[in-house]
Amino acid sequence: MKPQTTARHFAAAIACALFALSATPSAMAQQSAVMENAVARNFPASSQRGELTVTSTVEGTVGSTSYRLAPGLRIFNQQNQLVFAHSVVGKKLDVRYLVETSTGMLLTVWILTQNEIAKEPKKGWFQ
Repeated sequence: MKPQTTARHFAAAIACALFALSATPSAMAQQSAVMENAVARNFPASSQRGELTVTSTVEGTVGSTSYRLAPGLRIFNQQNQLVFAHSVVGKKLDVRYLVETSTGMLLTVWILTQNEIAKEPKKGWFQ
């Protein structure tokens, strides 16, 4: 390969990287807002509404009730992407959640969007 061709490829790679990094935070916020409105989620009737605080990777509290986190716990963010429990340790999250009836462990958690929070009171969706 000629040195000129290598330099062109390098310059093109730098230009692409700079273009990718030029996305402004406001553009990212707009994309997040669009995604929040685009995702329509249906929660199971047995799910409950609450404020979850993950206290460690194996335990969390909803209101005043402590729960163990199930080994197969799935935490979904506002765009329905999976979130690892260790990434939300110590944060208070408005959620809908399912408790596994046989073990009493938290099985599934959905972090609510602002629109979903506005649709329902904190006491519960189905009450």
